Amino acid sequence: MVFILYKLYFLSPFTNPTPKPTPHRKISAFLQHSRARKYEGELQMCRLEVSAVDFSDYHPLKAITVHLHGRKGSTSSSSSSSSSVAPDPLSSMLDGTDPLSLFAAASETPTLPHSISLGRKRREKEEEVGSDFEPWSSKRGEILSRFTTTEKLSINLFMGSDKSKASSPSSAVSEKVRTRLEELDDLEEGSQRELLNLSQQDYVNRIEELNQSLKEAWGSDQKVKALKIVIQCSKLLSDTSVIQFYPSKFVLITDILDTFGGLVYDRIWSMCHILLPSLWHFLKLISSLMWFSESFSADDVNDTAKETCLNWFFKIASIRELVPRLYVEAALLKCNRFLTNSGIQETLQRLTAMIRGIGDPLVAVYTRAYLCRVGMEVAPHLKDSLNKNFFDLLASFRQIHGESVQNQLAQQRVEIPIYLTLYSPAIHWILQCVAYRAPEVLLTEMMDRCKKLGNNALLLNSVMWAFRAEFVAMRATDFIGMIKDCDEAGFPKHLLFASLGRSLSCADPPESERLSILNEAWKVVTKVRSPRDYINCAEIWVEFTCRHFTKREVNTVLADIIKHMTPDRAFEDAYPQLQSVIKKILPHFHDFSVLFSMEKFLPFLDMFQKDSVRVEVCKSIMEVFIKHQQEATRDPVILNALLHICKTMHDSVNALTLDDEKRSLSLLINGFIRMVSFGRDFEQQLSFCVEARATFCNLEPVIIHLIHTVNQLAMETRCVMKGNHSRKTAAFVRACAAYSFITIPSLTSIFSRLNLYLLSGQVALANQCLSQADAFLKAAVSLLPEVPRTISIEGKQRSSEPFLLDFINNFLSTLLVVPDHPEQGVLYLVRGLLNMVQDYTWEDNSDAKIRVYISALPLLAAMSQESYLYTIPKVDSNETLYGGDPKFIAEINKLCETLIAQVLDHLKGLGRDEGVRRQGSLAFSLFGCLLAHGDLRNNKLNQLAVNLWNLSHKHGFCDTRTSVRTLEYIKHQAQQADLSHLSDMTARLSLQSRA
Repeated sequence: MVFILYKLYFLSPFTNPTPKPTPHRKISAFLQHSRARKYEGELQMCRLEVSAVDFSDYHPLKAITVHLHGRKGSTSSSSSSSSSVAPDPLSSMLDGTDPLSLFAAASETPTLPHSISLGRKRREKEEEVGSDFEPWSSKRGEILSRFTTTEKLSINLFMGSDKSKASSPSSAVSEKVRTRLEELDDLEEGSQRELLNLSQQDYVNRIEELNQSLKEAWGSDQKVKALKIVIQCSKLLSDTSVIQFYPSKFVLITDILDTFGGLVYDRIWSMCHILLPSLWHFLKLISSLMWFSESFSADDVNDTAKETCLNWFFKIASIRELVPRLYVEAALLKCNRFLTNSGIQETLQRLTAMIRGIGDPLVAVYTRAYLCRVGMEVAPHLKDSLNKNFFDLLASFRQIHGESVQNQLAQQRVEIPIYLTLYSPAIHWILQCVAYRAPEVLLTEMMDRCKKLGNNALLLNSVMWAFRAEFVAMRATDFIGMIKDCDEAGFPKHLLFASLGRSLSCADPPESERLSILNEAWKVVTKVRSPRDYINCAEIWVEFTCRHFTKREVNTVLADIIKHMTPDRAFEDAYPQLQSVIKKILPHFHDFSVLFSMEKFLPFLDMFQKDSVRVEVCKSIMEVFIKHQQEATRDPVILNALLHICKTMHDSVNALTLDDEKRSLSLLINGFIRMVSFGRDFEQQLSFCVEARATFCNLEPVIIHLIHTVNQLAMETRCVMKGNHSRKTAAFVRACAAYSFITIPSLTSIFSRLNLYLLSGQVALANQCLSQADAFLKAAVSLLPEVPRTISIEGKQRSSEPFLLDFINNFLSTLLVVPDHPEQGVLYLVRGLLNMVQDYTWEDNSDAKIRVYISALPLLAAMSQESYLYTIPKVDSNETLYGGDPKFIAEINKLCETLIAQVLDHLKGLGRDEGVRRQGSLAFSLFGCLLAHGDLRNNKLNQLAVNLWNLSHKHGFCDTRTSVRTLEYIKHQAQQADLSHLSDMTARLSLQSRA
């Protein structure tokens, strides 16, 4: 066997022992001989040939035409026929067609029925509610959380009755109607139970039980029982005994009404049949059912569905009380489409007029809000009913100051300002519906009506909320005049200015009025005594100030906020608003020299004394700086401020900080470090890095970034000096190397240390600092035994071998240009690395060590060349130091001899241990190494290569495609004059299939 023939033993494989005479020493010398390389010629051979390509008639999406030539021997062999392949959907797009269009053209459908066609055209003309309309669902949660109570509540629960059983099928229609009316009367006869002394949460739970009972009754076909539940819930909206909870009660009850309305509509819809002239039309219109449910005409509804719909409205008409009858009929408003085409419009007008009969203004305004909500969902184009509801609301406002309301408030001990806030959700919603896509002239009309009512503050506030910000901004001065004339007793003026400020933060008023607007607003805001009310209003006007004024005005606003929020540490209860102030300032001051030159900005930051909030504010500042800072800076004002901010983020890190948070903070701090530049003042830059290392010592990614920055700084110094390596420059580079050498051991990640030692060594070598480079590389070699067998990556334990092999390969490529130390012997770094690899505890059944040995052979072959593949300017590599000395080449051959012996011994062991797959892979790797770097003109080395090839293919585990391509490459190389000997070897290389 070839393994025994070339086996060599050494007491310490990679030391430099005195050679012992062996019978096969001469053979080994031949085996380790590397062929001479001509790198420039090889590079020229590897370059691709350039060929011209005509793109004149080419397009990547153009349809492809395939020409089919006649077969050999055919009578039409000289002719050719062409046929197009299947159409490509991408290509067809160029012709303006697509699969859906083709399908539609292939199946021409008859004209739609006249009624449905008209319905579609009518719907296209209707104004639909778009995404710019804020839905009720977005307001629901806010109302429930805002309007709460600690008082006890009461509720009536439906207990059920035997009379609610369904009639037998044989009953007459008149008897059914009479029975159902009796069932409705049963609601008035005591089939309900009142629950008292309920907490707010108990009340919510009971309402949810009623909602669930409604669904269960409907599912069990007890429609009358379901209606009773809805009527009972609607009656609760007449009760204002706990008036502060009324808006939340409205939200809960109308959820049940919405559920009921949807159930009834779906049932009637399921009974509908489209009037179609033929089955063919029906099949063609199946795809139109989605829009049919919204655009059908009453003429398309059959008698059964209409009768069922009328039956529901007859039941509703039997409800004796006004409020539940209004609510239930409003919930079924959409069902009017099944009866007449104008049913919805007529019903809206009738219900709007009926609400005038409700005596309690709070109940009336929420009833109007629900009617407007249903109307916007069903018929948003019917604006007249929305306007009438609002104008009726204005007319009923005098009731607020009436005797009945005042007595009720006195009885419940509710002050008038608190009472007025109960109207806000309903009025806001009604005005939002009225103002949606309304013309600007409507705002003028609304303002005139508000003036006639004495500038009612509650209405004025809702108007500014509802109408488009552009309309309000153009009339900002007029609104300020109206606000001044408002009575502050019922609704504070600072709330009105807050609403005005919200509009002005979205739209700009006339430029000539901006300063006067700010002055008038701030006169009111600064007089607010309550810190909470003050900051809620001031936070809104900060946006307006930043948009239209300079740092002087912004600084004044910040000073006023500090003045109001510092006493009694009021800022501790206003962190969200203070954070909002910061977030509104930052987008308008991208020049941080201007931002930090504001006298009150940093004192404003000092109010954030809660650690978590302080860190969030610092992060927001750094995010804006990194995003908008275009050029590196050396401004001391910016550097000192941002260094303080980054230190605040760093000091928040502790043992409990999550890795993701550490990573986030490190990215922000590294972004700051990246933007610091002192130009050619390299010593100042290094001093900054020293300070940053001491400041951010707990964040390892920051320390790693600093080391990279210092290495880059050393390289920039070399480039700026253009090779003039003065003493000062050399001293600075050595200082950079000392920085890295001192800092790297503080890192916990061993692979970070290894890679940074290598990088720093390469930088030192590039700057002709040979002793520093030698120290870095030796430190990397001495660190290898500490590499663990597994490392943690994203919380999972992974083998470290792939990372270690990658590092060693990079290290080997660097060693080619590293000159030997005059006192350490020949190839001392290569020997030291290989000795560490030899002693390292690799994983069981691992070939990593052998792969390192195989990777070292190309390095040794490159070292034996007369001129190296790459060198470092002004650094004499071993090619210059030894000049091809025979003793140096002999040392390389001895080391190669040892490496190959180790590889062959390992291959032999794999044969015994049945690791044939691994054996084949390693044998092929060694074969490739000999092919690329060995002098295969030597017969015995040639034979060794052939044996390795055959061994790799012996058990059929070698990749056939790779083998075929390798053979083709060898044959191609054999065509060169100096490699003609490879042609004989290819004849002995065979391909074997798997057994």
